[in-house]
Amino acid sequence: MLLNLFAVGDVVAESGLDYLCRHLRSLKKLYDVHFTVVNGENAANLGLTPKQAEAILDAGADVITLGNHTWGKVQITGFLDDSPYILRPANFAPQVPGRGWGVFDGPQGLRIGVLNLIGRTEMDPNADNPFTAADRILKELDADLAVVDFHAEATSEKLAMAWYLDGRVSAHWGTHTHVPTADAQILPQGTGHVTDLGMTGPVNSVLGIKPELSINRFLGGLPRRYEAAPGPCKLNGALFTIDTQTKKCVGVRRVDIAD
Repeated sequence: MLLNLFAVGDVVAESGLDYLCRHLRSLKKLYDVHFTVVNGENAANLGLTPKQAEAILDAGADVITLGNHTWGKVQITGFLDDSPYILRPANFAPQVPGRGWGVFDGPQGLRIGVLNLIGRTEMDPNADNPFTAADRILKELDADLAVVDFHAEATSEKLAMAWYLDGRVSAHWGTHTHVPTADAQILPQGTGHVTDLGMTGPVNSVLGIKPELSINRFLGGLPRRYEAAPGPCKLNGALFTIDTQTKKCVGVRRVDIAD
């Protein structure tokens, strides 16, 4: 069969969460989506609460992935152990709560492996090497196909990971930088890739926050608490079409909607 997998970019603030909740199910119907992965690590600006996680799942996500703001809301720690449908980066230290990958039920009994990894370039230097972590996980992953959310700052690191995993995973996408890239493609061995999905949140913003707060930072002003920008929102993501028999991606397209 042809599986349509929808990957949704970082949900930013309550307004982004509300936009996701209002539009995700209609988008899934429009694109005949079979499986959905949403990055939710910025739903609380920095972090995610259990209530917000439940709202994302209720909105139609099959899996939630996280990133460098995983621990932004301390109350999520227990939820990470309790819910198998939320993943934090697999290359975090092994003693932290939660899990970094899982196998989930898809249509017609299909088993879909989802990996969440975090980069190290300009990110958390205490994370394990994501490339070797991916090797270890894929060796023990018992699934019909695998996909990866790579939460990283550097486009070079995200592209390198895509080429490193080409032919070993069906889809690979980047998150974290909140700006969608125009490089949706299928690599030579059949892995669908886009360097960054973008974000789900305020349109008139700098990565979801009020522009003046970001400008203040770059002008060297006093540190100020980031606040989500007001106004209309958008949803960025990518749709991967995967041939479940060959495990190869046969189509990838960006999804970008706004009010």
